[in-house]
Amino acid sequence: MSTYVYGITRNSPDLERAARPDGVGDPPRPVRVLSQGRLAALVSDAPEDLRPKRRDLLAHQHVLTEAAGRTGTVLPLRFGGVSFDDEAVAAVLAEREEHYLERLDAVDGKAEYNVKAEHDEEAVLHRVLADDPDLRAMGAAQQAAGGGSQEEKLRLGELIVAAVRRREELDRDQVHRALADAATASAPGPESSGWVANLSYLVDRERAEEFLSAAAEFQRVNPQLRLQVNGPLPPYSFVE
Repeated sequence: MSTYVYGITRNSPDLERAARPDGVGDPPRPVRVLSQGRLAALVSDAPEDLRPKRRDLLAHQHVLTEAAGRTGTVLPLRFGGVSFDDEAVAAVLAEREEHYLERLDAVDGKAEYNVKAEHDEEAVLHRVLADDPDLRAMGAAQQAAGGGSQEEKLRLGELIVAAVRRREELDRDQVHRALADAATASAPGPESSGWVANLSYLVDRERAEEFLSAAAEFQRVNPQLRLQVNGPLPPYSFVE
């Protein structure tokens, strides 16, 4: 039977002694510890019809959270990681032991925070016009002339769109500069439409409040943006 893999951690007697949560599947598959040298993988039998259902997504997350509470650090696999069997998992742990131990050291005592930023359309338009006197004067002149010709309207619209795009690039850089100093590492999130920025940060747990305060202060002085901060999360973006 195929083996579902939740995450990788240091081998520890605590993993074997502690009760483990239910895993993915319906009925839930028991989670077991697969030890190999200095490492251990948290695994279960893989359901044949595994889908990203809410119950299974939460089960995957819960296994990682419980393991982190017992061992302190877990390299999380994203939902859906399936290997051929237990022997295949053990072989990978043996082959890449030094690499996984290095990554465990790198994320030890840290958590991931994902930061997404989007523009408030009205606020960013106001900001763009406030920052560009020529564009503001062009808009005022057209308004005074009753809206201007169709060609003038199109030209103004193109200039505003270009200015908003430049503002997006500027704001993306500013978000990162405001948060990077409170983090030990950063990684870009998946590109998707609608977000000015989608960034993940690896943050020392002792500096979490500093990181969150930096995000709140950036939001306060940049009303053209809406920030969405998710965390603490397992360090998905910092595991190869």
